[in-house]
Amino acid sequence: MSGTSLDGLDMALCRFAKTDDRWTYEVIAAQTYPYEEALRARLSEATGLNACEFVKLDVELATVMAGAVRRFLAGQVRPDFIASHGHTVFHQPAARLTVQIGSGAVIAALTGITTVCDFRAEDVALGGQGAPLVPAGDERLFGHYAACLNLGGFSNISFRREGRRIAFDISPCNMAFNYLSGQLGMAFDKDGETARRGVVNPALLDRLNRLDYYRRQGAKSLGKEWFDAVFRPCLDDAPLSVADKLRTVAEHVAQQIARAAEGSEDETVLVTGGGARNGFLIERLCVFSKRKLVIPDALTVDFKEAIIFAFLGVLRMRGEVNCLSAITGSNTDHCGGAVYLGNTLIDLQA
Repeated sequence: MSGTSLDGLDMALCRFAKTDDRWTYEVIAAQTYPYEEALRARLSEATGLNACEFVKLDVELATVMAGAVRRFLAGQVRPDFIASHGHTVFHQPAARLTVQIGSGAVIAALTGITTVCDFRAEDVALGGQGAPLVPAGDERLFGHYAACLNLGGFSNISFRREGRRIAFDISPCNMAFNYLSGQLGMAFDKDGETARRGVVNPALLDRLNRLDYYRRQGAKSLGKEWFDAVFRPCLDDAPLSVADKLRTVAEHVAQQIARAAEGSEDETVLVTGGGARNGFLIERLCVFSKRKLVIPDALTVDFKEAIIFAFLGVLRMRGEVNCLSAITGSNTDHCGGAVYLGNTLIDLQA
Protein backbone atom coordinates (compact mmCIF):
# COMPACT_ATOMS: atom_id res chain seq x y z
CA MET A 1 0.00 0.00 0.00
CA SER A 2 1.31 3.44 -0.94
CA GLY A 3 -0.83 6.32 0.29
CA THR A 4 -1.10 10.01 -0.50
CA SER A 5 0.91 10.87 2.63
CA LEU A 6 4.04 9.57 0.82
CA ASP A 7 5.27 7.82 3.97
CA GLY A 8 6.42 4.76 2.06
CA LEU A 9 5.28 1.23 1.28
CA ASP A 10 3.19 -0.66 3.82
CA MET A 11 3.69 -4.41 3.42
CA ALA A 12 1.42 -6.96 5.10
CA LEU A 13 1.73 -10.71 4.59
CA CYS A 14 -1.75 -12.02 5.33
CA ARG A 15 -3.64 -15.29 5.50
CA PHE A 16 -7.41 -15.25 4.96
CA ALA A 17 -9.98 -17.93 5.76
CA LYS A 18 -13.71 -18.21 5.14
CA THR A 19 -15.99 -20.27 7.36
CA ASP A 20 -19.59 -20.32 6.22
CA ASP A 21 -20.11 -16.63 5.30
CA ARG A 22 -17.56 -15.18 7.73
CA TRP A 23 -14.08 -14.07 6.72
CA THR A 24 -11.17 -13.94 9.18
CA TYR A 25 -7.57 -12.85 8.70
CA GLU A 26 -4.14 -13.29 10.24
CA VAL A 27 -1.15 -10.99 9.72
CA ILE A 28 1.97 -13.13 9.48
CA ALA A 29 4.37 -10.20 9.08
CA ALA A 30 4.15 -6.47 8.43
CA GLN A 31 6.67 -3.73 7.74
CA THR A 32 6.88 -0.22 6.30
CA TYR A 33 9.62 0.65 3.82
CA PRO A 34 10.11 4.44 3.78
CA TYR A 35 10.69 6.08 0.43
CA GLU A 36 14.10 7.53 -0.27
CA GLU A 37 13.89 11.32 -0.40
CA ALA A 38 14.64 11.52 -4.13
CA LEU A 39 11.78 9.15 -4.97
CA ARG A 40 9.45 10.91 -2.55
CA ALA A 41 10.18 14.20 -4.29
CA ARG A 42 9.54 12.72 -7.74
CA LEU A 43 6.23 11.22 -6.61
CA SER A 44 5.11 14.52 -5.12
CA GLU A 45 5.84 16.25 -8.45
CA ALA A 46 4.51 13.46 -10.70
CA THR A 47 1.53 15.45 -11.99
CA GLY A 48 3.93 17.85 -13.75
CA LEU A 49 5.98 15.22 -15.61
CA ASN A 50 5.83 14.83 -19.37
CA ALA A 51 4.44 11.56 -20.76
CA CYS A 52 7.78 9.80 -21.14
CA GLU A 53 9.00 10.81 -17.68
CA PHE A 54 5.69 9.70 -16.20
CA VAL A 55 5.97 6.21 -17.72
CA LYS A 56 9.57 5.95 -16.53
CA LEU A 57 8.41 6.81 -12.98
CA ASP A 58 5.73 4.13 -13.25
CA VAL A 59 8.44 1.55 -13.99
CA GLU A 60 10.88 2.98 -11.43
CA LEU A 61 8.32 2.82 -8.62
CA ALA A 62 7.35 -0.74 -9.58
CA THR A 63 11.01 -1.75 -9.51
CA VAL A 64 11.35 -0.28 -6.01
CA MET A 65 8.16 -2.08 -4.97
CA ALA A 66 9.40 -5.41 -6.33
CA GLY A 67 12.71 -5.00 -4.52
CA ALA A 68 10.89 -4.25 -1.27
CA VAL A 69 8.68 -7.31 -1.77
CA ARG A 70 11.72 -9.53 -2.26
CA ARG A 71 13.39 -8.20 0.90
CA PHE A 72 10.17 -8.45 2.88
CA LEU A 73 9.48 -12.04 1.84
CA ALA A 74 13.02 -13.33 2.46
CA GLY A 75 12.60 -16.20 4.90
CA GLN A 76 8.80 -15.97 4.76
CA VAL A 77 6.23 -18.26 3.17
CA ARG A 78 5.79 -17.55 -0.53
CA PRO A 79 2.40 -15.87 -1.09
CA ASP A 80 -0.23 -16.93 -3.61
CA PHE A 81 -0.21 -13.45 -5.09
CA ILE A 82 0.64 -9.79 -4.50
CA ALA A 83 -2.14 -7.21 -4.21
CA SER A 84 -0.72 -3.78 -5.00
CA HIS A 85 -2.73 -0.58 -4.67
CA GLY A 86 -0.05 1.42 -6.47
CA HIS A 87 0.45 5.13 -5.88
CA THR A 88 -2.32 7.50 -6.96
CA VAL A 89 -1.13 10.40 -9.11
CA PHE A 90 -4.27 11.50 -10.96
CA HIS A 91 -7.80 11.10 -9.64
CA GLN A 92 -10.52 12.88 -11.62
CA PRO A 93 -13.56 10.58 -11.58
CA ALA A 94 -15.79 13.22 -13.21
CA ALA A 95 -13.55 12.85 -16.28
CA ARG A 96 -13.52 9.06 -15.84
CA LEU A 97 -9.82 9.26 -15.02
CA THR A 98 -7.81 7.68 -12.22
CA VAL A 99 -4.16 6.58 -12.40
CA GLN A 100 -2.17 4.55 -9.88
CA ILE A 101 1.46 4.01 -10.87
CA GLY A 102 3.74 1.15 -9.90
CA SER A 103 3.32 -1.19 -12.88
CA GLY A 104 1.81 -4.55 -11.91
CA ALA A 105 3.46 -6.11 -14.94
CA VAL A 106 6.90 -5.07 -13.67
CA ILE A 107 6.17 -6.30 -10.14
CA ALA A 108 5.02 -9.70 -11.45
CA ALA A 109 8.04 -9.96 -13.77
CA LEU A 110 10.62 -9.07 -11.10
CA THR A 111 9.13 -11.20 -8.33
CA GLY A 112 7.71 -14.10 -10.33
CA ILE A 113 4.52 -13.75 -8.25
CA THR A 114 1.07 -13.16 -9.72
CA THR A 115 0.14 -9.53 -9.09
CA VAL A 116 -3.29 -7.93 -8.75
CA CYS A 117 -3.29 -4.15 -9.32
CA ASP A 118 -5.22 -1.23 -10.81
CA PHE A 119 -8.17 -1.73 -8.47
CA ARG A 120 -9.86 1.61 -9.20
CA ALA A 121 -9.90 1.93 -13.00
CA GLU A 122 -12.92 -0.24 -13.79
CA ASP A 123 -15.07 1.47 -11.20
CA VAL A 124 -14.29 4.89 -12.69
CA ALA A 125 -14.99 3.52 -16.17
CA LEU A 126 -18.39 2.39 -14.84
CA GLY A 127 -19.16 5.95 -13.74
CA GLY A 128 -18.05 5.57 -10.12
CA GLN A 129 -15.68 7.53 -7.93
CA GLY A 130 -13.13 4.70 -7.82
CA ALA A 131 -12.97 5.42 -4.10
CA PRO A 132 -13.15 4.63 -1.33
CA LEU A 133 -12.56 0.91 -1.91
CA VAL A 134 -11.60 -0.04 1.65
CA PRO A 135 -15.25 -0.16 2.88
CA ALA A 136 -15.82 -3.42 0.97
CA GLY A 137 -13.23 -4.89 3.35
CA ASP A 138 -14.58 -2.98 6.33
CA GLU A 139 -17.91 -4.72 5.79
CA ARG A 140 -16.46 -8.24 5.85
CA LEU A 141 -13.46 -7.94 8.18
CA PHE A 142 -14.38 -5.11 10.58
CA GLY A 143 -18.17 -5.14 10.39
CA HIS A 144 -18.51 -5.51 14.17
CA TYR A 145 -17.69 -1.79 14.48
CA ALA A 146 -20.45 0.74 13.85
CA ALA A 147 -18.08 2.78 11.67
CA CYS A 148 -14.51 2.66 10.39
CA LEU A 149 -12.60 5.94 10.19
CA ASN A 150 -9.29 6.15 8.35
CA LEU A 151 -7.01 9.13 8.99
CA GLY A 152 -4.59 9.02 6.07
CA GLY A 153 -3.63 11.65 3.51
CA PHE A 154 -7.38 12.21 3.39
CA SER A 155 -9.85 11.15 6.04
CA ASN A 156 -12.59 8.76 5.00
CA ILE A 157 -15.34 6.86 6.78
CA SER A 158 -17.62 3.89 6.23
CA PHE A 159 -20.66 2.75 8.21
CA ARG A 160 -23.95 0.92 7.83
CA ARG A 161 -27.18 2.82 7.40
CA GLU A 162 -30.54 1.16 6.80
CA GLY A 163 -28.88 -2.16 6.04
CA ARG A 164 -26.26 -0.99 3.53
CA ARG A 165 -22.67 0.25 3.69
CA ILE A 166 -22.16 3.98 3.20
CA ALA A 167 -18.69 5.47 2.62
CA PHE A 168 -16.99 8.61 1.35
CA ASP A 169 -13.89 10.76 1.67
CA ILE A 170 -14.41 13.40 4.36
CA SER A 171 -11.59 15.95 4.15
CA PRO A 172 -7.85 16.42 3.80
CA CYS A 173 -5.98 15.09 6.81
CA ASN A 174 -2.29 14.17 6.90
CA MET A 175 -1.76 15.67 3.44
CA ALA A 176 -2.59 19.11 4.85
CA PHE A 177 -0.67 18.61 8.10
CA ASN A 178 2.41 17.35 6.27
CA TYR A 179 2.28 20.16 3.71
CA LEU A 180 2.38 22.74 6.49
CA SER A 181 4.93 20.83 8.56
CA GLY A 182 7.24 20.78 5.55
CA GLN A 183 7.40 24.57 5.74
CA LEU A 184 9.05 24.12 9.14
CA GLY A 185 11.48 21.50 7.84
CA MET A 186 9.54 18.62 9.42
CA ALA A 187 8.13 15.56 7.66
CA PHE A 188 5.08 15.68 9.93
CA ASP A 189 3.79 17.36 13.09
CA LYS A 190 4.50 14.65 15.67
CA ASP A 191 1.50 14.12 17.95
CA GLY A 192 0.16 17.48 16.75
CA GLU A 193 2.58 19.31 19.06
CA THR A 194 3.01 22.33 16.78
CA ALA A 195 -0.73 22.57 16.15
CA ARG A 196 -1.33 22.48 19.90
CA ARG A 197 0.78 25.65 20.31
CA GLY A 198 -1.15 27.51 17.61
CA VAL A 199 -4.35 29.56 17.72
CA VAL A 200 -7.50 28.93 15.68
CA ASN A 201 -8.07 31.63 13.07
CA PRO A 202 -11.84 32.10 12.61
CA ALA A 203 -11.55 33.52 9.09
CA LEU A 204 -9.48 30.61 7.77
CA LEU A 205 -11.65 28.07 9.61
CA ASP A 206 -14.79 29.55 8.08
CA ARG A 207 -13.27 29.58 4.58
CA LEU A 208 -12.30 25.91 4.87
CA ASN A 209 -15.65 24.83 6.28
CA ARG A 210 -17.48 26.58 3.43
CA LEU A 211 -15.71 24.70 0.63
CA ASP A 212 -18.20 23.31 -1.89
CA TYR A 213 -17.08 19.70 -1.41
CA TYR A 214 -18.59 19.53 2.06
CA ARG A 215 -22.06 20.32 0.73
CA ARG A 216 -22.04 17.50 -1.81
CA GLN A 217 -24.17 14.46 -1.04
CA GLY A 218 -23.80 10.83 -2.07
CA ALA A 219 -20.69 9.11 -3.43
CA LYS A 220 -17.72 11.48 -3.43
CA SER A 221 -13.94 11.29 -3.23
CA LEU A 222 -10.92 13.56 -3.01
CA GLY A 223 -7.58 13.63 -4.82
CA LYS A 224 -4.34 15.55 -4.77
CA GLU A 225 -5.51 17.73 -7.66
CA TRP A 226 -8.40 19.00 -5.52
CA PHE A 227 -6.06 19.60 -2.60
CA ASP A 228 -3.63 21.57 -4.77
CA ALA A 229 -6.30 23.58 -6.60
CA VAL A 230 -8.81 24.22 -3.81
CA PHE A 231 -7.56 23.52 -0.30
CA ARG A 232 -3.90 24.53 -0.45
CA PRO A 233 -4.59 28.07 -1.76
CA CYS A 234 -6.71 28.69 1.35
CA LEU A 235 -3.65 27.90 3.46
CA ASP A 236 -1.22 29.83 1.28
CA ASP A 237 -3.39 32.95 1.23
CA ALA A 238 -3.76 33.16 5.00
CA PRO A 239 -1.23 35.62 6.58
CA LEU A 240 -0.68 33.38 9.61
CA SER A 241 2.12 31.50 11.30
CA VAL A 242 2.47 27.85 10.39
CA ALA A 243 1.50 26.90 13.94
CA ASP A 244 -1.76 28.84 13.65
CA LYS A 245 -2.49 27.25 10.27
CA LEU A 246 -1.86 23.77 11.71
CA ARG A 247 -4.12 24.55 14.67
CA THR A 248 -6.89 25.81 12.40
CA VAL A 249 -6.64 22.83 10.05
CA ALA A 250 -6.82 20.46 13.03
CA GLU A 251 -10.01 22.20 14.14
CA HIS A 252 -11.43 22.01 10.62
CA VAL A 253 -10.60 18.32 10.16
CA ALA A 254 -12.04 17.42 13.57
CA GLN A 255 -15.26 19.30 12.86
CA GLN A 256 -15.76 17.72 9.44
CA ILE A 257 -15.06 14.20 10.74
CA ALA A 258 -17.44 14.67 13.68
CA ARG A 259 -20.13 15.85 11.27
CA ALA A 260 -19.59 12.83 9.00
CA ALA A 261 -19.56 10.34 11.89
CA GLU A 262 -23.02 11.46 12.98
CA GLY A 263 -24.39 9.52 10.00
CA SER A 264 -23.59 6.17 11.62
CA GLU A 265 -26.35 4.38 13.51
CA ASP A 266 -24.29 3.32 16.54
CA GLU A 267 -21.64 4.76 18.84
CA THR A 268 -18.40 2.85 18.27
CA VAL A 269 -15.92 4.12 15.64
CA LEU A 270 -12.72 2.25 14.77
CA VAL A 271 -9.93 4.77 14.08
CA THR A 272 -6.88 3.77 12.03
CA GLY A 273 -4.25 5.37 9.79
CA GLY A 274 -1.34 7.65 10.63
CA GLY A 275 -3.63 10.36 11.97
CA ALA A 276 -4.67 8.02 14.80
CA ARG A 277 -1.22 8.77 16.26
CA ASN A 278 -1.89 12.51 16.22
CA GLY A 279 -2.89 12.95 19.85
CA PHE A 280 -4.01 16.55 19.44
CA LEU A 281 -6.27 15.74 16.47
CA ILE A 282 -7.88 12.90 18.44
CA GLU A 283 -8.42 15.26 21.40
CA ARG A 284 -10.19 17.79 19.19
CA LEU A 285 -12.27 15.06 17.56
CA CYS A 286 -13.41 13.92 21.02
CA VAL A 287 -14.51 17.50 21.75
CA PHE A 288 -16.76 17.65 18.68
CA SER A 289 -17.99 14.06 18.38
CA LYS A 290 -20.30 12.13 20.67
CA ARG A 291 -19.09 8.83 19.23
CA LYS A 292 -16.86 6.41 21.15
CA LEU A 293 -13.49 6.33 19.36
CA VAL A 294 -11.61 3.02 19.47
CA ILE A 295 -7.92 3.12 18.55
CA PRO A 296 -6.82 -0.52 18.13
CA ASP A 297 -3.42 -2.20 18.34
CA ALA A 298 -0.51 -0.64 16.45
CA LEU A 299 -0.58 -3.33 13.74
CA THR A 300 -4.20 -2.52 12.84
CA VAL A 301 -3.62 1.24 13.07
CA ASP A 302 -0.69 1.14 10.66
CA PHE A 303 -1.57 -1.70 8.28
CA LYS A 304 -5.38 -1.88 8.05
CA GLU A 305 -5.43 -0.50 4.49
CA ALA A 306 -2.72 -2.92 3.36
CA ILE A 307 -4.66 -5.81 4.96
CA ILE A 308 -7.84 -4.78 3.19
CA PHE A 309 -6.22 -4.38 -0.22
CA ALA A 310 -4.79 -7.88 0.24
CA PHE A 311 -8.37 -9.00 0.92
CA LEU A 312 -9.67 -7.17 -2.16
CA GLY A 313 -7.05 -9.14 -4.07
CA VAL A 314 -8.43 -12.37 -2.60
CA LEU A 315 -11.90 -11.47 -3.83
CA ARG A 316 -10.50 -10.57 -7.27
CA MET A 317 -8.71 -13.90 -7.57
CA ARG A 318 -11.94 -15.68 -6.57
CA GLY A 319 -13.93 -13.67 -9.12
CA GLU A 320 -16.15 -12.18 -6.41
CA VAL A 321 -17.46 -8.64 -6.00
CA ASN A 322 -14.87 -6.38 -4.36
CA CYS A 323 -16.32 -2.99 -5.28
CA LEU A 324 -19.77 -1.85 -4.15
CA SER A 325 -21.74 0.54 -6.34
CA ALA A 326 -23.65 1.82 -3.29
CA ILE A 327 -20.34 3.23 -2.04
CA THR A 328 -18.62 4.47 -5.20
CA GLY A 329 -21.68 5.44 -7.25
CA SER A 330 -20.76 3.20 -10.20
CA ASN A 331 -23.37 1.55 -12.40
CA THR A 332 -23.06 -1.88 -10.78
CA ASP A 333 -21.25 -3.96 -8.17
CA HIS A 334 -18.22 -5.55 -9.79
CA CYS A 335 -14.94 -7.38 -9.40
CA GLY A 336 -12.14 -4.88 -10.03
CA GLY A 337 -8.42 -5.27 -10.56
CA ALA A 338 -5.99 -6.25 -13.32
CA VAL A 339 -4.10 -9.54 -12.92
CA TYR A 340 -0.56 -10.21 -14.20
CA LEU A 341 0.41 -13.86 -13.86
CA GLY A 342 3.77 -14.68 -12.32
CA ASN A 343 5.56 -16.91 -14.77
CA THR A 344 8.99 -17.39 -13.20
CA LEU A 345 9.94 -18.98 -9.92
CA ILE A 346 12.49 -16.49 -8.58
CA ASP A 347 14.63 -17.19 -5.52
CA LEU A 348 13.38 -14.56 -3.10
CA GLN A 349 16.56 -15.00 -1.04
CA ALA A 350 18.65 -13.71 -3.96
